[in-house]
Amino acid sequence: MSDVNSRISDIVKGNDVILFMKGTPLFPQCGFSSRAVAILDHCGVAYDSVDVLQDMEIRQGIKAYSDWPTIPQLYVKGEFLGGSDIMMEMFEAGELQQLMEEKQVAKAEG
Repeated sequence: MSDVNSRISDIVKGNDVILFMKGTPLFPQCGFSSRAVAILDHCGVAYDSVDVLQDMEIRQGIKAYSDWPTIPQLYVKGEFLGGSDIMMEMFEAGELQQLMEEKQVAKAEG
C-alpha cells in the first residue's frame, strides 16, 4: 500500500463519519461540498472532514482509494457511501438518517 493510501486508510478507519471535501464545513469551496455539509448538519451527526485542497496527494489519492472520480466523498464507519448526489438521494429517502442510526453514529454536540 502506498504512503498516501495508508494515510487515507488511517483517516477513514479513525473517524466514524469522515467527509473528504473541498474547503471546510465553515467555508466549503464548491457547491457539492456545501451540499454534503448541509446534509450531514441536517442529519445532526458528528463528523470530521478533510480539505483536499490543502493536500494534493490526498486529493488525487482519495479518487484511487475509493475508485470514485469526484469529491466530496463520504465514509461512514469505514464504508464508502458516495458523493453529494448519492448523499442527497439517500437523505431524501430517509436512508442516510437510518444508516447513521444503525451504525450508531454519535450525534453532533450543540
